[in-house]
Amino acid sequence: MISYAELKGKSFLFKHLTGLSLEAFKGLWPTFEQVYQSSLEEQDKQRKKPRERQRGGGQKGALPRIEDKLLFILVYFRHYPVQVLQGYLFGMGQSQANEWIHRLTPLLNEALGEEQHLPARQSKDVGELLKACPGLEFLIDGTERPIRRPKAPEKQREKYSGKKKRHTVKNLVITDKKNGKVKALSPTVEGKQHDKKLADEWNPSFPPGSSLGKDTGFQGYEPDGVHTWQPQKKPKGKDLSAEQKARNTQLASERIGVEHSIGGVKVFAIVGSLYRNLKEGFDDVVMETACGLHNLRKDYPMMA
Repeated sequence: MISYAELKGKSFLFKHLTGLSLEAFKGLWPTFEQVYQSSLEEQDKQRKKPRERQRGGGQKGALPRIEDKLLFILVYFRHYPVQVLQGYLFGMGQSQANEWIHRLTPLLNEALGEEQHLPARQSKDVGELLKACPGLEFLIDGTERPIRRPKAPEKQREKYSGKKKRHTVKNLVITDKKNGKVKALSPTVEGKQHDKKLADEWNPSFPPGSSLGKDTGFQGYEPDGVHTWQPQKKPKGKDLSAEQKARNTQLASERIGVEHSIGGVKVFAIVGSLYRNLKEGFDDVVMETACGLHNLRKDYPMMA
């Protein structure tokens, strides 16, 4: 059975099991504990009858310590095992694993929010967060995630992505060009939606004087007061000049940073592999949380 006590002296193994260094884990631990305790207090307030015994009494569960609860949900995000295997790794059954996954995920998200690692979601909040970024240089891109094929025919048509030839969901991300952190995340939509259309509907605000790098999928997307740049599209029936190709190569080398950031988010297999959970809205929560974990990792660089 996996436990923090067993892993805390094995930094290399800990990093690969959780996606975080021991230092990052310890940095998040106190806030996660505060959030968890607050959730217990809120549960007590909602009880119809007062407690008959002190909290924590009775039989000890499979995750008695807060550090093991945090370890549990991080391992799940990092490797996304089936719930039977997740339960086996932590000494519980599948139903208990399912319960803990859905209980701890929003608490992990809240803890990352308290530590200001989560990306902005609403248009007005995006602008406020981006103002604090030195240089005001940003990159935007879309990313699709495969999901299980829906059973309902209308859902199959809605979620089918002709580009990926699979059923997918999509988000746009805005990253800080300097540090690679995900600063803003769009709503989760069906994967076939065009990048520019989603950007127009989301309508994130940018500080005046910002620079925004984008690819040709955002052709025509020009936020007010923002200098945008993108590779030049090949004209129909013509070729690009040598100078234009060289310029595109240069821009691609600058824009690759957003791809690296998306790759950093998808280190957490829950958003990097086939998504299986059918709970409404959970796909959006896990993507936001994975972005927060990526941003946390950026504050604690891991040595190989």
